[in-house]
Amino acid sequence: MTEADLDHCEVEAIHPSVVRQAQEQMLDEPTATRLAELFQALGDPTRVRVLSALCVGELCVCDLAATLAMSQSAISHQLRVLRQLRLVKRRKMGQMVFYSLDDEHVSSLFSEGLDHVRHPPAVSAC
Repeated sequence: MTEADLDHCEVEAIHPSVVRQAQEQMLDEPTATRLAELFQALGDPTRVRVLSALCVGELCVCDLAATLAMSQSAISHQLRVLRQLRLVKRRKMGQMVFYSLDDEHVSSLFSEGLDHVRHPPAVSAC
């Protein structure tokens, strides 16, 4: 049996109660779209590295640019995307702009994602 053979049922047997339960729990379209946008933002390695740096604590744009060895303009663009999705928040102090993770949800999301990536894959018995 090939890997492709494992991607679909060999017979069609619909289980109505399971389908109904899945439909009741399924996200509505607007929520699914917002969640997809969030995951799309996290699909960029630079933005993930920005979040990683901010897990340490609040940083100004200058420090983030130095940390990631990028221009302030490039970092600001990434921060704008993250801010629009409420993953980071900003605070202006004089001529400096500081960024931090928006809330504990972002820290938890990042931590859970990192745990998943670092978790060893299941070993197949085949």
